[in-house]
Amino acid sequence: MKFSILGARVIDPVSGLDQVTDIHLEAGKVLALGAAPAGFSPTETIDAAGLIAAPGLVDLNVSLREPGYSRKGNIASETRAAAAGGVTSLCCPPRTKPVLDTSAVAELILDRAREAGHSKVFPIGALSKGLEGEQLAELIALRDAGCVAFTNGMVNFRSNRTLCRALEYAATFDLTVIFNSQDHDLAEGGLAHDGPTAAFLGLPGIPETAETVALARDLLLVEQSGVRAHFTQLTSARGVALIAQAQARGLPVTADVALYQLILTDEALTGFSSLYHVQPPLRTRADRDALREAVKSGVVQAISSHHQPHERDAKLAPFGATEPGISSVELLLPLAMTLVEDGLLDLQTLLARLSSGPA
Repeated sequence: MKFSILGARVIDPVSGLDQVTDIHLEAGKVLALGAAPAGFSPTETIDAAGLIAAPGLVDLNVSLREPGYSRKGNIASETRAAAAGGVTSLCCPPRTKPVLDTSAVAELILDRAREAGHSKVFPIGALSKGLEGEQLAELIALRDAGCVAFTNGMVNFRSNRTLCRALEYAATFDLTVIFNSQDHDLAEGGLAHDGPTAAFLGLPGIPETAETVALARDLLLVEQSGVRAHFTQLTSARGVALIAQAQARGLPVTADVALYQLILTDEALTGFSSLYHVQPPLRTRADRDALREAVKSGVVQAISSHHQPHERDAKLAPFGATEPGISSVELLLPLAMTLVEDGLLDLQTLLARLSSGPA
């Protein structure tokens, strides 16, 4: 198939291109901008006047719920939602059933993603067997099966020594490790940010130190091991300050933030709406503003949906009994556009944080 897209505002964050022009494509690849190549005869012509053409979005964390949690979603349904929202590439975390800690599970996910034919899927493998934080998973076999990075999610390793050895092993093979830095002991039992809103609602709190204590430890181990590290779902002002300091010291560290952390604060919980029950929790206005500034400055290079679909019943119980997570991949771009409307980011920077930054 050959296409000509006429009169679009073409924005490419990598090259800095931002101009109104025509795009000519064949078999999904751009052949030319501006004038059509000699002899090019499009199968279809699209009038894109007043519209924007940009690279497909890349989402670093989309829970596909398959295998094991098909009542919440599956690979076909969630990649279809992603594609509808302009997300053409996505990473899926290893919290499946069975856990994504073997090449067989990775291959199953990739096969079903290819069958679905929507967005391209990049699996993230488990750093430890069963995500139990005890024994190292078969990282090289997982890499060879298609895993692009490794994480233990929000499950802490049983010992710092074991974690350090895992990081050193990953560094030896130039693997990327993703950290969800949250101290289990400080966060255990918590439902909301430990502050006035949680106190008013009578909800057990999760202090900022649940993030910063774990983050400080993880950064020290990254420095010792030399592993390439990505820190995901940052929530606090002090957390992004620690990341900025690490980057200034030259550590191989990148970071992302969930889009909802840039829009909402813990004040959204005032009505006990389970729609805003997320882990790690929404924090204060000051934290949100610091996250926004980190995105603007480039300390945080990526904005992700951290899409976690649920069946309806999972959100219908009293707040403390509901499951955390927001289904948001289809709305990633339209909600992110509010950051442009608020004057925080220009459109090219926003698209960079949603495409080339996470890529």
